[in-house]
Amino acid sequence: MPKTEQTTTPVPQRLLAAATRLFAEQGYDRTSVQEIVEAAGVTKGALYHYFGSKDDLLHEIYARVLRLQQERLDAHAEADEPVEKRLRDAAADVVVTTIANLDDAQIFFRSMHHLSPEKNKQVRAERRRYHERFRALVEEGQTAGVFSSATPADLVVDYHFGSVHHLSTWYRPAGPLTPQQVADHLADLLLRALRP
Repeated sequence: MPKTEQTTTPVPQRLLAAATRLFAEQGYDRTSVQEIVEAAGVTKGALYHYFGSKDDLLHEIYARVLRLQQERLDAHAEADEPVEKRLRDAAADVVVTTIANLDDAQIFFRSMHHLSPEKNKQVRAERRRYHERFRALVEEGQTAGVFSSATPADLVVDYHFGSVHHLSTWYRPAGPLTPQQVADHLADLLLRALRP
């Protein structure tokens, strides 16, 4: 009997893919655990083996994107490049990776309030770590005189990430701009705002 994608894809990935699709189509609160396991072709026992709850699935949908973005930000921040290039690369990268994972980001921001207080606190800490690393690049450039200090670094970060978090409300793959073009425009806007 030939192996299908359903039997060759590891169970956790099947569960995450099914949950992501169902949460996007129906909403987190209107999706049952039973629907997720049926769509993934597994048992409830398998779900609870890998994820303690539906809440854990929602958290992991967002956490996997944030882990990817954190790894990439760390690489940009540590690169042997001038701070302007490192910040621009990081600013563009978060746009591209958000667009590449738009369903995940949209599901999460729409459903974040369903997380348990403990998971919500954990996500806020993970996001804060990301934003602090990004802010450190802005501050590095401000301290070196490469960027203007007229606007506090925290506001600069909020400005850029407000644009990033807003992508799911307007970006469409069939639209006139590619993900890289959107990323380049937003990164250039950020750098122009920081020009001394």
